[in-house]
Amino acid sequence: MLPPYPPELQAVSDQVAINAAAKRRKQAMVRVAPILSIMLPGLYLASRSATVLPAAGAASATANSYTTDFPRAENPIFEGGKWINGRAGLDWGDVRTVPGFAFGIEAGGNRPEPDKYDDPTAILSGKWGPNQTAQAKVHRTNKDNDHVWQEVELRLRSSITPHNATGYEIMFRCSKSPEAYCNIARWDGILGAFVMLKTTKGSEYGVADRDEVKATIKGDVITVYKNGAEIVQTKDYLFKAGNPGIGFYLEGATGVNNQCGFSSFRATSE
Repeated sequence: MLPPYPPELQAVSDQVAINAAAKRRKQAMVRVAPILSIMLPGLYLASRSATVLPAAGAASATANSYTTDFPRAENPIFEGGKWINGRAGLDWGDVRTVPGFAFGIEAGGNRPEPDKYDDPTAILSGKWGPNQTAQAKVHRTNKDNDHVWQEVELRLRSSITPHNATGYEIMFRCSKSPEAYCNIARWDGILGAFVMLKTTKGSEYGVADRDEVKATIKGDVITVYKNGAEIVQTKDYLFKAGNPGIGFYLEGATGVNNQCGFSSFRATSE
């Protein structure tokens, strides 16, 4: 995992090549933002934008919960106002449902950066406490293919507004090949601005049909489970507030969005 941030402000180099040696899924499963940036604790100043994102403040405890098995066909998912979709941020995709199944709406294929990082996203609305759990059951019909990067994602402490998406993403590759992974990333604002906090690789980290995936955040600790067993853990201090949700990703193929998604979802907070 990445080393912890220092508690005091510390200037970092004016040039941080966030998009380094390996691309997000193709090489070493490390996805990083393809921009130059200046990062200070609590601030993110991107060279593509003059916007400075404020530090997330401490969140008060708010108990909340929501459970769904996606009973209706909706494009995008709405469920009576329970969800905020990616297009609320203008730069990200939406989540679609058919009865019993949720999946992303994304072009896929082989698009350039940062366009391909428009992960379809749906974040729960309302007030949520900072200690959160998001869990879902996977439904997939796709075949393992090391040249296609298809993911299901859980979100924690996330928010989305025009041209700004923040929070934590826990991504699972829809594959059981040795090239599968479960990674944890932090979204830092504009499209393509993210930092990998933890990467893994191996068939044990990918997901099969009917697998149960879960992610929790308590304080600055993010813990990930598959079928009840802990598989990944890391720490990050930056975002103290936000809401749980879901997301998806597709690269290397088109027209197969509905071959991997979620059949149910539950979130809680305290």
